[in-house]
Amino acid sequence: MEDLISKRLTTLGHPQRLALFRLLMRRYPDRVPAAELASALGVKASTLSAYLNALMQVDLVSQTREGTSLKYAVHLQTARETIEYLTFDCCRGRPEICAFDAAPNTRLVQDRPMNVLFVCTGNSARSIFAEALLSKIANEQFAAYSAGLHPRGEIHPMAVEVLTANGHDSASFTSKNLTQFQGDDAPPFDCVITVCDRAANEDCAAWSGSPICGHWGLPDPAQNLGSDQEQRRVFASAYECLHRRISEFSRLPFAALDRLALQKAVDEIGQMKIGEIL
Repeated sequence: MEDLISKRLTTLGHPQRLALFRLLMRRYPDRVPAAELASALGVKASTLSAYLNALMQVDLVSQTREGTSLKYAVHLQTARETIEYLTFDCCRGRPEICAFDAAPNTRLVQDRPMNVLFVCTGNSARSIFAEALLSKIANEQFAAYSAGLHPRGEIHPMAVEVLTANGHDSASFTSKNLTQFQGDDAPPFDCVITVCDRAANEDCAAWSGSPICGHWGLPDPAQNLGSDQEQRRVFASAYECLHRRISEFSRLPFAALDRLALQKAVDEIGQMKIGEIL
């Protein structure tokens, strides 16, 4: 075991291989296409292949084929074994020695609304839809927010149409920068959910308070360049996909779930197939 752990740590000692491993950890349990990984890391396909092969040789990453596409995911059990080996060997099973500060497996705070932040790239459609949907069914149980890594600065006109058609007051929502929610005066978030792959792939600073983090990736409806009718259909479909996911989320028995169970539930909602939602 010691020799294998040494090989894994040596493999992760390369900055770009470590960046790839961390990206796949952020996207877990998704299986991510190689082309998307190369684009997110800004490396050539041949370079990415070498990094992936190195990680697979020490069993930190697994590969699957879906049709003609190769997809990759963290081998979580192996990653856990490696971390546990370091914790129990170096720290002698006493996390206070290594200042290990993982969130305890407790239930979320119940004496205030649950603060939920939805994040995408432009904060002009998908994350706005999610904020609007959760706000509509909040019933004092939730406080919903949304933001973008590179906000467009305004809600997409067709997103406004969809919001209005579904009874939301579109004027009450604005396109905001994620930095607005990262200062000392920001709400303490209990759950942070990315709704686009690009946002999930970016290496952002860790959130204070160890919120539940999930990924409910959807294609960007603003990238559709079809006719007005086709674009309206795509925006409406994105709204309906998020409506189903938000509905599932709002029905979770939060008072009965500890953090591990809630994290698993949020991940499972993110794995719902688009075809199952439409």
